Amino acid sequence: MKRNLNLLLLVFFAALLFSSCSKTTDETLTPLTPSSVKGKNRFTTNIDGDEREYYVHVPQSYTGISAVPVVFMLHGTSGDGEKFYNNSGWKEVGEDENIITVFPSSWRYCIIDEGVQKNTTKWNTVPAEWVFCAGQTPRNDIKFLNTVITELNAKYKIDNKRIYLAGFSNGGQMAAKCGIEMSDKFAAIVQAEGSFSRDTTYTPLRKLPVTFQYGNQDYGPGNTGDPVPLSKLALILNTPGSNILYRSASTHTKSFGLNPAFVISGDTNSVSIATYKSLAPGSVNDFRIAFIKGLAHQYPNGDNHWMEGARVNWAWFKQYSLP
Repeated sequence: MKRNLNLLLLVFFAALLFSSCSKTTDETLTPLTPSSVKGKNRFTTNIDGDEREYYVHVPQSYTGISAVPVVFMLHGTSGDGEKFYNNSGWKEVGEDENIITVFPSSWRYCIIDEGVQKNTTKWNTVPAEWVFCAGQTPRNDIKFLNTVITELNAKYKIDNKRIYLAGFSNGGQMAAKCGIEMSDKFAAIVQAEGSFSRDTTYTPLRKLPVTFQYGNQDYGPGNTGDPVPLSKLALILNTPGSNILYRSASTHTKSFGLNPAFVISGDTNSVSIATYKSLAPGSVNDFRIAFIKGLAHQYPNGDNHWMEGARVNWAWFKQYSLP
């Protein structure tokens, strides 16, 4: 009888110990973060006295235990973060792939575009066809994006070696600027329908992989004209001039240490790709130009064009991480 009682007591205390250990483990794994709302979040931050906004989509599969990748999506002229939160397709990819997606808003300025004064949103890039009106103060968007990364680290458990950036139009120009000034933060960058506005040479903080995607119906002065056959991509890139594809290729080649002899791949019925390889042995900082059939001046989301840009971009992004 005494033996049976001792056995029961032993089982009882073992159960208590197991329960206590299990509870402690669960509490240890539960992250204490100031922002645990899944789905859509709007945040503001103060940059040099201005209230700047950005939207963050947290996927339902996010636990706060394992570090997850982050993708930034930058809107174009006249847009904002919420607009691209809704229609870029990135929040949906974020849900499927367990990625935190971020949609910052640029600042609103008075600009002069082709002789016409406008009040619209713009990223602070090197102006090309447009200029700021007199008295406008361009905001420090590099500081803004760096601050967002810092705040994301305080709010969530993110993988800082797997932060990516895509930008459309003026956002693509900003992505190109980030490829120089924030290339130590982003693992890879996509510039969509916008790139460097000048054929020049920059010194990036790090030589990173870049894709520049451009539609064959968004080619020509003022983004008008007849669609250009994808079979002419090599001719365009071998013809010096002011066209955006040549200018972007020339600037990337000189700035990122690339072999100017490109290789064409892909399908002239859908996407033709010119790839410029790094001159440094073992380096992965290739530059690609994806010339896309049937695409006008828009970020393809599967509704406005047959391509789902976010899914295509993620398939390319995910192979890269910071060293």
